[in-house]
Amino acid sequence: MSDSKDRIYQDAKGAVGAFEFDERVAHVFTDMINRSVPGYAMMLEMIGVISRRYAQAGTHCYDLGCSLGASTLAIRSNLEHFNASEDKPKVIGVDNSAAMVERCRVNMERMPSAIPTEILCQDIQSTPIENASIAIMNFTLQFIPLAQREDLLHRIAVNMKPGGAMVLSEKIEFADADKQHTLFDLHHDFKRARGYSDLEIAQKRSALENVLVPETIEAHIERLQRAGFSQAYLWFQCFNFVSFLAIK
Repeated sequence: MSDSKDRIYQDAKGAVGAFEFDERVAHVFTDMINRSVPGYAMMLEMIGVISRRYAQAGTHCYDLGCSLGASTLAIRSNLEHFNASEDKPKVIGVDNSAAMVERCRVNMERMPSAIPTEILCQDIQSTPIENASIAIMNFTLQFIPLAQREDLLHRIAVNMKPGGAMVLSEKIEFADADKQHTLFDLHHDFKRARGYSDLEIAQKRSALENVLVPETIEAHIERLQRAGFSQAYLWFQCFNFVSFLAIK
């Protein structure tokens, strides 16, 4: 995957445009997410662990909002116990950014696998979900309009096999103002420690405003339950970044 350094917001720009997953972002995305999301490497590793346990033979394993394919590879590399099976699961990565998808397909080709894999350039809200045992949304739902989030999760749950699992990772907010302030500031300290300047932090925050809309932990768990998952747990948190495990 690309190891180009993220310098998109290092220069003063005046009015900062809305954040987009365009060619510039795709080029530096690996560096950007590793320097922006505390615990990201651990989340990827545990997506693999979860996939190994919950993926079922002959089903589909979805990475919805696959970007460059880090989660897709985490799923696929943990399905090797199906390699000799005639009824292997199929891994399907979906992203609506053509720049991301192009690089994701290259990344898949660089790491051949016996597990069938397809990378689709589509809007996940219109992607058919069929025969699923795994669904991953790694920092994807937060970019979907609030009013449309539950319908998407419901469609995933309805089309998931009993015993299947969903991992939902999100940036969150807190109802308690002191907690929000403290963990928000600690996240910025994390980004400074990873080499981002105050200008870069401020400009990216401005670019993401009204594009990435966070919610509380409670709102996410309640929605997953309403959508049709029998269990929904918070399994990971680092500052204001979390991941949930939902079981059908």
